[in-house]
Amino acid sequence: MGEKTKSDTELLEQFLATRDAALREELILRHVSLVNFVLGRLGVTRGRSAEYDDLESQGLLGLIDAIDHFKPEFGTRLSTYATLKIRSRVLDYLREMDWLSRSARQRVRAVQEAMVTLENQLHRLPTDEELTEYLQIDMETLQQALQDSSHTVVSLDDTMFDVVGEDGASLHEKLKDDKQIDPSEGYEVDDMQKNLIKAIKCLPDREQLVLSLYYYEELTFKEIGKALDISESRVCQIHGRAMMNLKSLLETGEHKRETKNPSPGAFTGVPVQQ
Repeated sequence: MGEKTKSDTELLEQFLATRDAALREELILRHVSLVNFVLGRLGVTRGRSAEYDDLESQGLLGLIDAIDHFKPEFGTRLSTYATLKIRSRVLDYLREMDWLSRSARQRVRAVQEAMVTLENQLHRLPTDEELTEYLQIDMETLQQALQDSSHTVVSLDDTMFDVVGEDGASLHEKLKDDKQIDPSEGYEVDDMQKNLIKAIKCLPDREQLVLSLYYYEELTFKEIGKALDISESRVCQIHGRAMMNLKSLLETGEHKRETKNPSPGAFTGVPVQQ
């Protein structure tokens, strides 16, 4: 009989001790599925993106970089560290490509600004109809902007720090273990987490559900669509609307009100047919 297959932990420990090229290659092969997982979480699927192969290659480079620079003394699992490195590499590539056109980004920004303005006026989240009337656009244009906003490569992490003016730093990067904790930073992060939770609770039920499935259950947009019996593009729109609503709530401070004020006609209940 051949040698018993090493566990991931044993393989990693042996590689870290020897830096053997064969062990490195085996580690890469064992964790390559993380690349497809990260791409799926970013809403990038084979067949829907002409650049999928390029993005997959960038993700693989991120995985290799993670394996080469992994340090177990920081108390992080390799899979967690690799996921962050893959995501960072893919996002950097997407930003360099300028994934969305300038006009698409301008539409997303205009919708976001309109949400903040209307929320300040109405003291609640505006409806789609109110947004189209305010912006003087049709519903199709609004829905496209919402879908585009879900593809501006933002996440709940970015939402938290964008509001307080941090540039390009994710929550994961902010919470990295440097062996010493700055109490003031810890308090700031805790306060932002509490504000984010309050803001999420102010969202319509459907948006809360999509965020929960995406960020907590870690389903892809495609998997969420199947679970809710709606299209993947509709999930993108709901996610994009949720992200815009969160930013608006955090910027206006409406989430600090005691009562939940979901906008009329909000997405609620499951499933909903497109």
